[in-house]
Amino acid sequence: METRNAILRASLHSAAPSIQIPQNQFFSNLTKIHSPKWVSLKSRFSLSSHTLLVKSKTQCRNSYGKIKCKGVSDIEEDSPKPKLRRKNLAVFVSGGGSNFRSIHEATLNGSVHGDVVVLVTNKQDCGGAEYARDKRIPVVVFPKKKDGQEVFSAEDLVITLRSYKVDFILLAGYLKLIPVELVRAYPKSIFNIHPSLLPAFGGKGYYGMKVHKAVISSGARYSGPTIHYVDEQYDTGRILAQRIVPVLTNDTAEELAARVLHEEHQLYVDVAAALCEERITWREDGVPLIQSKENPNEYF
Repeated sequence: METRNAILRASLHSAAPSIQIPQNQFFSNLTKIHSPKWVSLKSRFSLSSHTLLVKSKTQCRNSYGKIKCKGVSDIEEDSPKPKLRRKNLAVFVSGGGSNFRSIHEATLNGSVHGDVVVLVTNKQDCGGAEYARDKRIPVVVFPKKKDGQEVFSAEDLVITLRSYKVDFILLAGYLKLIPVELVRAYPKSIFNIHPSLLPAFGGKGYYGMKVHKAVISSGARYSGPTIHYVDEQYDTGRILAQRIVPVLTNDTAEELAARVLHEEHQLYVDVAAALCEERITWREDGVPLIQSKENPNEYF
């Protein structure tokens, strides 16, 4: 009888598959969770591959290996995430303001989670100012002089923008150099769009049709708009976004300008949306990147 039981136990032992638990960092990491004391862990198991997949609230890195970003967490807390506040935008123009109109329309149709609360212009009768008045958007003239004397200073402008609780300043064809007082009052919050692929064809004197003529004359095969942070000089701030437009063999400056402008409208809306949704992150070497809305692990 004992011999039979021994044979039976040996048979069962040899027939049962050996289950190997793969080494997993999840279990070792549990000891590092100190607060809160009680957490709810939602895990996903893949039995076929014998792996345990767990999403956690950690810092993620992209292919550069240096991008820190907030990951989506499945360690749930009792309180819901706070609702993202709509951002207040100030737009600066000197002309017709087609980019301004695109941004404003995007705030109305929900593409941009913000509102244009004030328009600043150096030409009170320009097309952009007229559009703003039609839409009941306050218009501020800057710089403003009377009899050669400044009657509305850079300090006054800063005070005015703060009264509107402006979060971001978007330059959309504004041809004046932004005063240093404003740059320092709104660090990393002022943006400009330029009609070439900076750093090429940028700087003082490069604006409007002059840019496109210079691009064609140079023999460049590509052009396109650039959105960059504004510093104390013309077109020298960190580049945030660009879009490529091919230069065709027989292009005129007007034809190239029209195609670049078409891309400007969409690019500025995309950047404004990213700003209002707080999807801008900085690489460790100081390069700003835009986090993809669809895939938070991708950057542009």
